[in-house]
Amino acid sequence: VNNCLQLVIQTSSITDKNKPFEFRINKEQSSFHNRLLQHDLEKNYSGRQDNTNFGNSSSITSFPVLQRTAEEKILNSDRLTLERQKLTVCPIIDGEDHLRLLNFQHNFITRIQNISNLQHLVFLDLYDNQIEEISGLSTLRSLRVLLLGKNRLKKISNLENLINLDVLDLHGNQITKIENINHLGELRVLNLARNLLTIVENINGLDSLTELNLRHNQVYSIKDVDTLPCLQRLFLSFNNISSFEDILCLADSSSLSDITLDGNPIAQETWYKHTVLHHMMQLRQLDMKRITEEERRMASVAVRKEEERKRESHKQTLLKEKKRLTICNIAHQWEIQQNRVAFVASLNTDKDNEPCKINGSAAYVFPEESRSLDTILSSAVQGLSVLESHLVEVEGDTLYLYGSGALECLDRNWSVQTAATIVTVSFMFIEFDEIVQVLTKLKTKFPNSVHLKFKETNLVALQQFNALAQVNRIEQLTVDPQGNPVVSFTLWKYYVLFRLNHFNLQKINGIEVTQNDIVMAERLFGILAYVASSELPHYRMLSLLGESRRKQFHYLLEGKGKKSGIGNEESSDNRAGGESTARAMLNYSTKDFQMENLEEIKERRTLCQTYVENLVKEAADINMKNESLQKLWPQMFIELVRDAVVGIRDKNSYMKLCLQRIADQKE
Repeated sequence: VNNCLQLVIQTSSITDKNKPFEFRINKEQSSFHNRLLQHDLEKNYSGRQDNTNFGNSSSITSFPVLQRTAEEKILNSDRLTLERQKLTVCPIIDGEDHLRLLNFQHNFITRIQNISNLQHLVFLDLYDNQIEEISGLSTLRSLRVLLLGKNRLKKISNLENLINLDVLDLHGNQITKIENINHLGELRVLNLARNLLTIVENINGLDSLTELNLRHNQVYSIKDVDTLPCLQRLFLSFNNISSFEDILCLADSSSLSDITLDGNPIAQETWYKHTVLHHMMQLRQLDMKRITEEERRMASVAVRKEEERKRESHKQTLLKEKKRLTICNIAHQWEIQQNRVAFVASLNTDKDNEPCKINGSAAYVFPEESRSLDTILSSAVQGLSVLESHLVEVEGDTLYLYGSGALECLDRNWSVQTAATIVTVSFMFIEFDEIVQVLTKLKTKFPNSVHLKFKETNLVALQQFNALAQVNRIEQLTVDPQGNPVVSFTLWKYYVLFRLNHFNLQKINGIEVTQNDIVMAERLFGILAYVASSELPHYRMLSLLGESRRKQFHYLLEGKGKKSGIGNEESSDNRAGGESTARAMLNYSTKDFQMENLEEIKERRTLCQTYVENLVKEAADINMKNESLQKLWPQMFIELVRDAVVGIRDKNSYMKLCLQRIADQKE
């Protein structure tokens, strides 16, 4: 104990029974024990130490017996100092039952014994010995000061009967746990410095404790200190306390006025002093320095700022955790979707797993197969349904889109400033066929986007890269191998360079594109554009091209710009500053679009078939009528001639009849 301690022990002296004696411990002295021994009681007796004689008892030969002269007993009847006597055991002190102060400092004693008869002992000093266990004190009920510093103790024990103990010094031992002291309600000073303590606990019940020394331990957590109603001074220097939460209970102590935390990791933090002063307003000293009102005010301001920073940090942490959980949920849903597709595909291809009839009875169906597909696959994400199924995030110059629902964000009203900052667009856990449908929106929404990233987008075929030609501009393309089997193709990069040649790609998957790569791409796939443009019917080609492309196409067909095949065609288009006409023939239709086309083709086929059938039927009827007419025409012609001859036989009658018909028609 290094601060000023005044310990007054009310007891009787030799000359005056009503006069108390006291000893003071001053701050300037070097150690607790030297200060205690500086008292006049020790000084008066120190000159007579050499006169103390030890003899051997006839009955007990294993312990030395203390013998003092009558004169020494009269001069120092209640005190005895035996320091630095090279004692290995406690001697038998016979006839000294009236002793109140006993000093065994700086010896080699290994066990406390032979003092049980000193029932009036008030002060016992066993500093700097080799004691391994506290024992032999059960009868010393009057003991007020027990000094056992610098020994070999590993445990606090056998103090049950020392209920009047006022000072307990156990520093410099090997104690790992505070225990068995809750009954010491009169204890005012407890010194446990330089031990092996890691947690401060089990100190409730020390209602009179005013000073607790825990310097030079391994303490990282403190508990129960707020239950000590009289604690004023707490010394925690040179421990392992790293956060204020580890000593939070100190803030609830109303009596604590002095505390030291220097030498701990927490003392290196910038917020250390401000936080401690803000939460412990009753402190008068911190790390042995007096606290001013200005420091308290500054501490309050600093703590408020720190709390705001922590709240913001906590908010960001929660947002990051929510983002992580949302992405996990999206990934689970994506996995379920892929498993469902694979499962359905396997059912369509593997007919052997279907239930079949054997001898008129149905084959056994496993319970797992009888359950619905959704039930089987949805069980993996049970409990995550409350999370979002998609996520849109702008981080720096990158727009992250997770889940197919995130594509709807492209229809938002983006601010001009935000849209202009987007350089990279990242797609994750979205079917590429769904991405194709919104690629054209990237032109208008994010005019400065030059980098596209694809991860878990189900890119499986080279022709899917044809769809990227719809984008306004691409300088970098990143296709993650995870969830994109097309990356396993050896020539996929060369196909991208060939098909998107008009973009002048700079990087693919982070690797610079060289001129040799472009030449190799043309060698590998150049003929493909020629085949696509030459084999496609003209009407179909015109339907795929825009107005400007149609003019170029007609120009090529007329032979005005075509001298050396497809190469000159592409040079003409390159002068126009866009995609070559031949490459434009290599397009990509999504599965949904193909399905729609199939339905349309079926309808057209049905309509054409019906129309042709009607035409055939009409032609057959006409042919039948024509054949009938050919058969009947000779007879009909004869009858017509005969009727005409008969009618004009009477010329006058025939004329009148004709005139009458003409008159009737005029009327």
